Amino acid sequence: MIAKRPSVFIYTNRPDSAVLKEICAGIEENGVFYEIFERDVQNPQALAHAAANDSMMGAGIGVVQQDVTMQMKGIPYGKTVESLKQPDMRDCRRIGANSARAVKKMPLL
Repeated sequence: MIAKRPSVFIYTNRPDSAVLKEICAGIEENGVFYEIFERDVQNPQALAHAAANDSMMGAGIGVVQQDVTMQMKGIPYGKTVESLKQPDMRDCRRIGANSARAVKKMPLL
């Protein structure tokens, strides 16, 4: 039997590789696992909402090209934790870190 490990889910659609790399680095720095899935949805908010609901940890990130949204399970669609259009690399790392910190019940950066 293969058990899935609790992870932050990242749902993407043609993500910018530098953006995705920094998001993942922010998650890793906080000692949390992540999984990346390609989806055929063009809305980062919809991707983040689905990812949060599918993740065992209740944290999801949606990335469409350079647009990034972070969401937590239980927050209604349309009320995101954070949403950035064309963020700089520091913001990408921070949004990754914040998704990990949220599941660890730590204050966001």
